[in-house]
Amino acid sequence: MKILEWSTRNLAVRDRFPYWYDTMSQAHLHAWLATDDPARFHASARVFDLGTVQLSMMSHHTLRVNRPAKLIRRSDPEVFQLHLLLGGAGGLRQAGREVTFRAGQFLTIDSSRPYQGWRGPDGDPAEALLVQFPRDALGLRSDVVGRLAAAPFPVRPGITGVLAGHLKHLADNAESLTPHSARAVATVTLDLIAAAYADQLEAGDSLTPEARRQALLSLIHDFVRQRLGDPDLTPETIAAAHQISVRHLYKLFQEQGLTVAAWIRRSRLEQCHRDLADPRQRSLPIQSIAARWGFTDAATFSRAFRAAYGMSPRDHRNLAAAGHAPN
Repeated sequence: MKILEWSTRNLAVRDRFPYWYDTMSQAHLHAWLATDDPARFHASARVFDLGTVQLSMMSHHTLRVNRPAKLIRRSDPEVFQLHLLLGGAGGLRQAGREVTFRAGQFLTIDSSRPYQGWRGPDGDPAEALLVQFPRDALGLRSDVVGRLAAAPFPVRPGITGVLAGHLKHLADNAESLTPHSARAVATVTLDLIAAAYADQLEAGDSLTPEARRQALLSLIHDFVRQRLGDPDLTPETIAAAHQISVRHLYKLFQEQGLTVAAWIRRSRLEQCHRDLADPRQRSLPIQSIAARWGFTDAATFSRAFRAAYGMSPRDHRNLAAAGHAPN
């Protein structure tokens, strides 16, 4: 998978903003950029090319952007950009709307419509995740999606929370993706974006069956992760919470090659594996960590851990303490 990185950190003051202007115009949409204080300007970006989807992690001081009609006529890749602002604030004027947005919100920009905007506080840099994808990639009519241009919507429990968590996790772990897994993750990402857009537009019926399935599965995964410590978590409670039958739930997981119980057990073991290697938790008894993640019986936990990782929980903790724990 192709990964590009840029930073103004080691550049002379006079070169920082011109460098950022040139690189961002090539990496994203061609637009006119300006900053209020070039002498204080710093920025960095990491861009992950997942094929259909381009994911960027960005940090920068205040920027002003203008993409007029003359630039669109000169070059239009016909994409949507979905921004998740992690820090700072901003404003945007597009499609007859003028809005402000803040950390914890999503914002969509349409490359085919003129826009002006700004982003970044006076102090610390603004931080954002940006997903760029073709206008026709979601399986939703682009004019329908276009209704969300310059219309911020918040991250909240449900599909938007799942999408935000997915994007953050992807940004933290994209380097480990193979080309094949990158394409698969791009498909999942587009399905989640489509579901989030449909939710905002109350247009769930317009989703493809695959997008609906992926969105439901992601919601179920998130629901389970939030409740791994509950020893009474069962397929029945999961199905009831999502208003589906237990049979439908089993079918969703069978398509992943796992049973519901196996997926829950694997997720619990992953959390235990992580916590046992955490030096900050070394004083906690092993069974306390196991119980935190839903294992009520020490012998059952030990057998499951050994089957998954080829060693006992104690051996894993000791290896981690010695500085050479396996991944």
